[in-house]
Amino acid sequence: MKITPIEIRQKTFEKVLRGYDKDEVTAFLQTLSQEWERLVEEGKGLRQRLENSVREVAKLREVEDSLFKTLKTAESTRDSMVEQAQKSAQLLLKESELKADAMLYEARQKAKDVMEEAESLSKDMLYETEKRLKDLAQEYKTLHAHRENLMNDLVRLANDTVERVNRTQLISDKFSPDEYIAGLKKEAFRPHIEPMMKAVEREAPPKAAEPREVRKAVMEVSAAAQKSFFDEFE
Repeated sequence: MKITPIEIRQKTFEKVLRGYDKDEVTAFLQTLSQEWERLVEEGKGLRQRLENSVREVAKLREVEDSLFKTLKTAESTRDSMVEQAQKSAQLLLKESELKADAMLYEARQKAKDVMEEAESLSKDMLYETEKRLKDLAQEYKTLHAHRENLMNDLVRLANDTVERVNRTQLISDKFSPDEYIAGLKKEAFRPHIEPMMKAVEREAPPKAAEPREVRKAVMEVSAAAQKSFFDEFE
C-alpha cells in the first residue's frame, strides 16, 4: 500500500467522544507528511543513485569483462609471444652456433692456409737464402782464387819486369847504338851484295884479278853499311 504525503495531510478521522486532540493530530500528520515526503524524495534520490550505481556497475562489469578478455588475450598473446620468442631465441641460438662453428672452421682453415703458405714461403726463402749463401761462398772462393792467381801473376809479372829491367840494364850497359845500327845496315845490304859477289865470281875467268869497278862498288857498299846512323847528322 502506497501512501503519499498529500494523502497523509488530507487524511481525516471520524469524531468520537473522548477522541484525540484534533490540532495535535493535524500537527502530527503535517509533520509526518513532511517527513514522509522527505523520505520519499530521499528514496527517489537513493533509487536514482542506485540506478546510476547499477549502470556504473554494469559499465564497470563490462569494462571488467573487457579487461578480463583483454587480460586473457594479453596473457594468451604473452604466452604466444613468449613461446614465439623462446622459439626465435632457440632458432637464433642455433643459427648463431652454426654461424660461429662455420666462422670458427673458416678461421681455422684460413689460419691453416696462412700457416702452410708462411711455412712454404719460409722454406722457399730458406732455400733461396741457402742457395744464395752457397753461391756467395762459391763466388768468394772463386774471387779468392782469382785474387790469388792475380797476385801470383802480379808477382810473376813484377819478377819478370825486374828481371827484364835488370837484363835491359845489362844490355844497355853493353849496347852501342852505332854498332847496332851498323849491324842492321849490314844485314840489310847483305842480300844484295852476296848475289853480286857470286855473280862476279861466276863470270870472272879463273885466276883473274877482280875488276876494279866491282871491287870499288863492294867497298863502297860495305863502307855505307858500316856507317853510323848518327854520322848522317854530322
